[in-house]
Amino acid sequence: MREALHAEWTKLRTTTGPAGLLLAAIASTMGVGAIATHAVARSTVDTTKLALTGVDLGQAVVATLAVAVLCGEYSTGMIRTTLAAMPRRITVLTAKAAVVTAVVLVAGLVGTVGSLLIGQVPLTGGSTLRAAGGSVLYLALIGLLGLGIAAAVRDSALATGLVLTLLYLFPILIGVVSDARLQRHLEQIAPMNAGLVIQTTKNLAAQPIGPWAGLGVVAAWAAGALLIGAAVLQFRDA
Repeated sequence: MREALHAEWTKLRTTTGPAGLLLAAIASTMGVGAIATHAVARSTVDTTKLALTGVDLGQAVVATLAVAVLCGEYSTGMIRTTLAAMPRRITVLTAKAAVVTAVVLVAGLVGTVGSLLIGQVPLTGGSTLRAAGGSVLYLALIGLLGLGIAAAVRDSALATGLVLTLLYLFPILIGVVSDARLQRHLEQIAPMNAGLVIQTTKNLAAQPIGPWAGLGVVAAWAAGALLIGAAVLQFRDA
């Protein structure tokens, strides 16, 4: 595993694409948060959640990064070299997951803390710290979700499209559903809707799911995608 981790870290570090996407994730998270906090009357909203609005966009960049880590090798044919050097395919996927998680956690932490500082939200209090830490974990889980889908479909455009559809289609469906009970159920299973409840610091009783339970929903989506991706990687030819 150590050799696989070193190899994946080296590939990520020496490729220009991932570094640019990490910077884009940080910039988009902080930029959208800054715009939101200066455009909305702070006295009427949950200021912590408002400052973290940029996570809504940052997650798309994180998903794109995770997909590129695996699908980039399929597009260039390097995956054959990777699997020849490391025949244990699950080890390769695990190493990629670990590296993606590590870099996204760092980028997420920078983007989240930066957003709160720009929004002048004090980094104190249990609910604010939970919102900040949970947002970082949420981004890491989105990265794992993207990696799992990439392993399953092996095509960059298709994998990115599937992840973004999964994230952003649910909110659209929820907006057009008129049945309140069905709407609530969709909010409880939608990865973005459920996961971002972790950012809420006011009126938690009105949310369709608890903060940590919502993050658990995202973890379940990510775990399912990784399991399917691992099965495809294990049993299909490169």
